[in-house]
Amino acid sequence: MPNTISAKALARQVVRSGTSPSANYRAACKAKSDNDFINKLKMVEEELDETLHWLDIIIETEILPEKRLTDLRNECEELLKITVKSIVTMRSKINRTS
Repeated sequence: MPNTISAKALARQVVRSGTSPSANYRAACKAKSDNDFINKLKMVEEELDETLHWLDIIIETEILPEKRLTDLRNECEELLKITVKSIVTMRSKINRTS
């Protein structure tokens, strides 16, 4: 990232939102119930989506070229898809048992 105020601010946002999903996923793995698991995975989903937002801003403002962030964006999108699918699966499980 360039050594500018805006680039540093965006980098901090990406670090914060990009590292939060792992801690929230860990918390989800220790959930006290299926609903608690879903709630914690929703936090993972939100943080991954926020990370994509900041990456998109970095690309749109041309702070970094898109090709430098392609792999990172793709990884984040894949994690987001996995998380959403897990939420859908758990909701389906809850609905079958109720």
